[in-house]
Amino acid sequence: MLLAHGVGGRQDLPIPFSAALIGAALALLVSFVALGALWKQPRLGGDSPDARSLPAAIQAAMSAPAWRWVWRIAGLVAAAYFCVGLIFGPDQADNPTAGAFYVLFWVGLVPLSLLFGPVWRRLNPLRTLHLLACKGLGRDPELGLRPLPPGVGYWPACAGLFAFVWLELVAPERATLPVIGAWLAAYAVLTLAGAVIFGSRWFDHADPFEVYSGLVGRLAPAARRDDGDVAWRNSLDGMAGLRPAPGQTTLVVVLLGSTMYDSMSNAPVWVRFVQESTVPAPVTGTAGLVIVIALVLAAYRTATALAGRWGAARPGTTAGEIAHSIVPIAVGYIVAHYYTLFLLEGQRTIALLSDPLNTGANWLGTAGWTIQALGTTPAGVATLQVTVIVIGHVLGTVLAHDRALALFPRRTAVLGQIPLLVLMVVYTVVGLLLLFAA
Repeated sequence: MLLAHGVGGRQDLPIPFSAALIGAALALLVSFVALGALWKQPRLGGDSPDARSLPAAIQAAMSAPAWRWVWRIAGLVAAAYFCVGLIFGPDQADNPTAGAFYVLFWVGLVPLSLLFGPVWRRLNPLRTLHLLACKGLGRDPELGLRPLPPGVGYWPACAGLFAFVWLELVAPERATLPVIGAWLAAYAVLTLAGAVIFGSRWFDHADPFEVYSGLVGRLAPAARRDDGDVAWRNSLDGMAGLRPAPGQTTLVVVLLGSTMYDSMSNAPVWVRFVQESTVPAPVTGTAGLVIVIALVLAAYRTATALAGRWGAARPGTTAGEIAHSIVPIAVGYIVAHYYTLFLLEGQRTIALLSDPLNTGANWLGTAGWTIQALGTTPAGVATLQVTVIVIGHVLGTVLAHDRALALFPRRTAVLGQIPLLVLMVVYTVVGLLLLFAA
């Protein structure tokens, strides 16, 4: 398959790999001590009174109905163009469909959401088709045949996200058009059927790409405030505003665990094991994916249970309250793991998108593009990978500390955070070992 994810290895680091591991652990420890000494009250979450609003002209443009329709039409056009290659293109290596789906779309959602917020909610062609159908029928798109059950939370999106990562990482022939087309057809039918039954709120809870983009988009530097203005903000305020919901913890763990499994699946030891095993590779891969996610979840549940007990929190609340701190960690792993894939394979895909039917056409004017390295030296990539993983863990530590101050009594706040610090260190060390396993 086309998806080989990195060019950096542990031998490419400018310092010994053991020193990188120790340095990462020390960075978390120093952050923990500094936060305990200097950060005594919860500070994150909600609208900051000092946030600067965007200029009035930009506010007016972003509030206009036409602005929303620009995004919706762009999403429909992009989806239609993608379907040209998916439905009518040749099922061969120079078809851009797999690259557009797995690289430009899935990986590209991260930088887009980090910059502009939950972009897939605005671009989602299925949401737009549902809206147009409701307008044609004279129905309120928010109303379905029955109300959305209050306890559904993010469980449907969690199932959809697992289905996608299984497709991306495990499914046989996953880069072929029939497999991609069948998965997308099932996704579209189930999502639209849910929207018909439960209304447009179904997308907020069940569309894995909307929920994924929404989680990452909480780290965006600007957002619409409660008073309707779009303002600059501390990105951690947006993430701290994420409140617990059913399935949310499992959702972020699936995101983190699947990326860790992707790293593990590229390790020579795992590759040899799969090749030498008499068990079919999809079965081995599925078991490996489930086991890694289960281990990540078990470590998280154990640490948060201890944190809640030592911190004297209300029973059963800690895991959900701290789940938002995992998101920047997962984002750090995604950036580290997929950076070179997005940069290099993304260029190749854009060049191929100019001729999705392989007829010699140049519809987008990109057919003659030459893939550029753009400074992706092995040493540079390896250093970036370690850096973004450590930054993600430090941000997670800050979020967990701030929430712990609100969750635990003052006398036990620091003690309750010790299991969370150990969890962060374990995630960091294991993540780096998996990422640089080659």
